[in-house]
Amino acid sequence: MDAQTRTEIEAAAFRRLQQHLMQDRPDVQNIDLMNLAGFCRNCLSRWVQEAAAERGIEMSKQDARTAFYGMPYDDWKAQNQTPADPEKEAAFRDAFARNVGGGDG
Repeated sequence: MDAQTRTEIEAAAFRRLQQHLMQDRPDVQNIDLMNLAGFCRNCLSRWVQEAAAERGIEMSKQDARTAFYGMPYDDWKAQNQTPADPEKEAAFRDAFARNVGGGDG
């Protein structure tokens, strides 16, 4: 497989993951993703931001989140995010520290 085809296939797989998380399963909470998998939607948007920066393209954290979520992050949160119990919040702090290390994921 040539590099361009591999890149196109990887991009299609990423778009399908994004669709799955944003349209098919918006009920799955970011905190649960982070606690179980060590990443969440915010991490994916940060990775988009980092990939843009590697190519010399400036993208703010908010712009990256809007690009990934398809709307402003606060709007998505209001529509889809539910309060987490203290046990999940404690597990999140641990998972975040191990996988991200700082900021707000």
